[in-house]
Amino acid sequence: MQTPKRIAVVGSGLVGTLLAIYLKKHGHTVHVFDRSPDIRNVQFSGRSINLVMSDRGWKTLADIGLDDEIKRIGIPVDKRAIHLGDRSLQFQSYGKEGEAIYSLSRGILNRKMIDLAEAAGVVFYFEQRIWDVTLATATLHIGETERSEWQEHKYDMVFGADGAFSRIRHRMQRQSMFNYSQDFMELGYKELHIPANADGTHKIDPHSLHIWPRGHYMLMALANLDGSFTCTLFMPHEGKDSFEQLTNKEELEAFFAEHFPDTKEVIPDLVHDFFKNPTSYLAIMKCYPWTHQDKIALIGDAAHAIVPFYGHGMNAGFEDITVLFELMETYGDDWNGLFKAYEKSRKPNADAIAELSRRNFVEMSSKTADAQFLLQKKIEKWFSDKHPTLWKPLYSRVTFSLEPYSEALAYGDFQNHIMHQVMQMPDIESNWNSPEVENCIISLLQEEAAFLSQARNK
Repeated sequence: MQTPKRIAVVGSGLVGTLLAIYLKKHGHTVHVFDRSPDIRNVQFSGRSINLVMSDRGWKTLADIGLDDEIKRIGIPVDKRAIHLGDRSLQFQSYGKEGEAIYSLSRGILNRKMIDLAEAAGVVFYFEQRIWDVTLATATLHIGETERSEWQEHKYDMVFGADGAFSRIRHRMQRQSMFNYSQDFMELGYKELHIPANADGTHKIDPHSLHIWPRGHYMLMALANLDGSFTCTLFMPHEGKDSFEQLTNKEELEAFFAEHFPDTKEVIPDLVHDFFKNPTSYLAIMKCYPWTHQDKIALIGDAAHAIVPFYGHGMNAGFEDITVLFELMETYGDDWNGLFKAYEKSRKPNADAIAELSRRNFVEMSSKTADAQFLLQKKIEKWFSDKHPTLWKPLYSRVTFSLEPYSEALAYGDFQNHIMHQVMQMPDIESNWNSPEVENCIISLLQEEAAFLSQARNK
């Protein structure tokens, strides 16, 4: 058991709130600060993307006994529903039977987590603007404006869980030997809405992630408990087929009629939602180090903001918490050693899920409508079902296992190299599940294994 500390968590989002619950249950005094009002008392802004919880997130919740509580506000999703331009619909299972991610409303989940944190004894301070932090003494500087008089709040340590534009990280960036990069995508996103039927049921299958893949842009939808769907339109900010081209009702309706014709019946408030809700930006943010002595640590998006195309921003942040608290068992009161081990362990995996997320936009927006890609995935699933010890698909490694992201990325590249050769086989379209294909994959796996073994022994 650690010596109790006074700890401030900056940011009342999902990662910050769950971290606060963990810290409180481990005997620490925990105060959470956020510059925004209490989310339980405000309307949502129309810039949300539904969350998906996978095995990594569930483990963090299960370790503290909250998984059953959260499952009650989620919907299991076991497949993609791919809406093609000709109005046809194809389904692609995520994993083996019984494996599913869970669709969760960000706002509902965040409100629930704050309630659970308060019940555990965490104290929240909303509408508290933190302008600076003294790193060496873990002192927060809070005031009405950046130029007004500030109050000082000193703690034993501070966790920066205040998102991609973190004020805590902003102070750390002004230290020497701190590396930071921010890469904005050319894509933006806008929230749309599919309402429930009059009887409260869903208009389309609630157990699918619905994707309308259209190349360099796409629409997706995830179900909510009230029968509605949160939809997200991803498009370039500028150029052909972009947000800048959709400036009025006529242009918008014509665009959707041409490219998303099957949405007319299910998105009745398209024009209202599109012009009311803001167009938001997407960025990948990386930095290092994540800690300062035994006083400051970044966690979640403050340390590694990623794009949402693998659905792992929250899961990666929750896994930060898992690793942090596993290390507490080893390091005890040695917070300096603990923080160093934490950032060293998590940095390669954070970089890996950032890359996987970036790549997955191409898969979702383009490849899910490509016959060769769908055939490749069918072969992988067929082979994996026959030889589960030889082949686990990349998506399953990332989503339905606790395998480090960096290893999943490496294995995924290795498997894709093999599948590239398999897809060149004659008549693969008709012989995809033949003994010839099966033996080819086994042979290629053995060749790669032999090569890697020789390389390691050199």
